[in-house]
Amino acid sequence: MARSYQLNSPQHNSRFQLNYRNELNNEQYAAVSSPAGPALVIAGAGSGKTRTLTYRVAFLIEKGIHPKNILLLTFTNKASREMLERVKELVPLDISELWGGTFHSICNRILRRHASDIGFTSSFSILDRDDQKTLINSVIGDCEIDTSHKRFPKADVLITIFSLVRNTGSSIEQVVSGSYPYFSEWMKEIQLVSDKYREKKVQVNSMDFDDLLCHTLTLLQKDADLRSRYQRKFQHILVDEFQDTNYVQSSLINHLIGEQESIMVVGDDAQSIYSWRGANMENILSFPDTFNNAKVYRIESNYRSVPEILELSNTAIKANIKQFDKNLRAHRPKGSSLPALVAVEDPATQAQFVGQRILELRDEGVELKEIAVLYRAHHQSLEIQMELTQRKVPFQITSGLRFFEQAHIKDVASFLRFIVNRKDEISFKRMVLMLPGVGNVSANKLWNKWTATPWYAQSTLPPSFSEVLLEFKPPKKAKAGWEQLCYTLDELVVEQKFVSPSRMIYCVLEGFYDDYLKATFDNYDQRKQDVQQLMEYGEGFDDIMEFLGQLSLMSSIDGDPSGSSQEIDDESVTLSSIHQAKGLEWKAVFVIWLTDGMFPNMRVIDSDDQDALEEERRLFYVAITRAKDDLYLTYPMINPKSYRGDILQTPSRFLEDFPRTLVEEWNINNTPSWGAEYDDNTPF
Repeated sequence: MARSYQLNSPQHNSRFQLNYRNELNNEQYAAVSSPAGPALVIAGAGSGKTRTLTYRVAFLIEKGIHPKNILLLTFTNKASREMLERVKELVPLDISELWGGTFHSICNRILRRHASDIGFTSSFSILDRDDQKTLINSVIGDCEIDTSHKRFPKADVLITIFSLVRNTGSSIEQVVSGSYPYFSEWMKEIQLVSDKYREKKVQVNSMDFDDLLCHTLTLLQKDADLRSRYQRKFQHILVDEFQDTNYVQSSLINHLIGEQESIMVVGDDAQSIYSWRGANMENILSFPDTFNNAKVYRIESNYRSVPEILELSNTAIKANIKQFDKNLRAHRPKGSSLPALVAVEDPATQAQFVGQRILELRDEGVELKEIAVLYRAHHQSLEIQMELTQRKVPFQITSGLRFFEQAHIKDVASFLRFIVNRKDEISFKRMVLMLPGVGNVSANKLWNKWTATPWYAQSTLPPSFSEVLLEFKPPKKAKAGWEQLCYTLDELVVEQKFVSPSRMIYCVLEGFYDDYLKATFDNYDQRKQDVQQLMEYGEGFDDIMEFLGQLSLMSSIDGDPSGSSQEIDDESVTLSSIHQAKGLEWKAVFVIWLTDGMFPNMRVIDSDDQDALEEERRLFYVAITRAKDDLYLTYPMINPKSYRGDILQTPSRFLEDFPRTLVEEWNINNTPSWGAEYDDNTPF
């Protein structure tokens, strides 16, 4: 019989001792020192989730677990770096063999060792978004898909469709019919491109980011010996932000868990807000059912917010049915005031209030970098951007480009710019490059045709753009789109006069651009809302020259044509969508546009989907728990809409989820500026 001989790691002969009782509160300590086995840690907002995870790693190492036998999974490289650095500070040992990183980085590490088992070599390339687009466009060309009668989805859209299919375990038919119903007629062709794209990646020995997860899962599913090897290796698995895991990530975790089932997942179901990109909150809700002997730990001491904000957030989220019961308790002393509920007349007044209050907070000693304005959708920041620009308040946007710099806003503006300035080559080419089959060569030819017409050099408008432009010969694939473009240009001029800016934008959107939006961008609904917001902004102008001039001015700050000023980022207000703000915090937070249709989103209201509504409420919860000291909840009572007159707004239904005793209602009085019009009844 063979003799069994145990090798001991020399480094673990050097014991170290952390005083966990002093460093952690009772709730954190209970989770950190828990015995091996399945454990779910429900860590509320601001409760020290990262601290709990890092001390858990240190605790395991101190108890003799070798770092190479620990797997720490995170969602971002930033979170991974932060946790590993904290562990290094806690543990006076070499932890370089600890497997810590994002799901994608860990899967990449596994695949480099076993790629040959699935038809790749270990030197496979990883495709970024641009690489994917190039490869998919090549595949579309090889498939010879006839797009002459209707637009086929662009590569960006296809990438999103394919990603949702992989990460949710759905079929292409389910994803297209559910999220992109306007592409249903292309179902067969989309499936063909998907199949050929998958084959092409094998041919060129390349994987995209979804492949890293899916191919690793395939390996673990098919190779029992390999699966057993990694299960033995990873004696302890820790997962951060478990509420954000999708179908593939959850399956990966389940295949890496060994018989000992020593897994600790940390998350907060109340902050599950990413279902639109495949995250499945059921993974965290069902954890106690998946593992019968799972222990559930709640960390409810909040170190971020004053009690007044916490009481509001606790009450607001209780309206949700699907959740783990929790009640955050404030570690901080009582604040100076209740959260403010601010009803204003209209969006312009909302922006004015936010701008003025930000300056007052600055004067009270709050640094601008400690102030944030949060919103449900990026287009809702338009008036705030304008107001802060006019007040010379520096700001940075984490939810995207400044409103007027976005591609779809520039696309629509190119029609207006060309109509006004018929020598504008840049705008002309931007328009025609939106047509299928038109590249730089074709765009140059069409431009040269235009410059040869008498209307290029004349200051007067042609009687009809279509009569002139339809004489040109665009590429065959572009013929139908070219005709529509020409007729759309005709609608921007009536009897040799420009129609209003708002009317122009409406004509461009409905006549030409809407189809392009659907085919080109994966977030069609959001971008269409942006264009509609631009239309509403245009209602304030009668003169197209003034409107276009304002667009140009609003695209830059202090002469910087990029619209950004990196040198002021350390001292600037943050404008952010709530999705982008998750995990961040500020002393003062403004949550704007709290009206039904804006927040919650109208699509959710119309769908009557209870799960979707609960996710919107979780998004509201995330927003209000970003605030440390001051919270302002604002909504306009009237919203001026193009062609429909002023619309009375219904306050967000989320404002009904808590009693008015938890907020202080502010009445906003508008003081007319000097020179404002008044009549005999104006009070003095």
